[in-house]
Amino acid sequence: MSALFSPYSLGDLALPNRIVIAPMCQYSADAEGRATDWHTIHLGQLALSGAGLLILEATAVEPQGRISPADLGLWSEANEAALGRVLDSVRKYSSMPLAVQLAHAGRKASSAAPWDGGQLLPPAAGGWPTVAPSALPYLPSEPAPQALDAAGLARIRDAFADAARRAARIGLDCIE
Repeated sequence: MSALFSPYSLGDLALPNRIVIAPMCQYSADAEGRATDWHTIHLGQLALSGAGLLILEATAVEPQGRISPADLGLWSEANEAALGRVLDSVRKYSSMPLAVQLAHAGRKASSAAPWDGGQLLPPAAGGWPTVAPSALPYLPSEPAPQALDAAGLARIRDAFADAARRAARIGLDCIE
């Protein structure tokens, strides 16, 4: 038998095989970062594939850390509840382990979806000021992000921890 189809463990998480569905940004959450019916359909069909692990898309830990205005979030109880409903639906039909990729886009935040050009969105078009560890813009033609100070870095660290707790409460098996 190919090693690809043999069991594998990630710490205490036992996978039935070594096939992992990588995270794919869907840009399909509502304006508040809540999972939608799209997520139920998308994740549901992937969870029936026979892969060993499904990793959800990059999921923002705070609104300002979204890549686009339609990014999935896990920064609030409303986000947690919406994603929890999606996962409950998926789990009715699949026992595949589910993981989440927690993310903060930093200087790459506030961008249009790729099919809308992927460029930085100005505030007049629904964008927001970006933050990053330094004031270096993603592209030379874009405005510089606000450089985070120690308090800003701590706020984002805490947002990751809060999102990880939300992920655990809705039963995600793994956090990236």
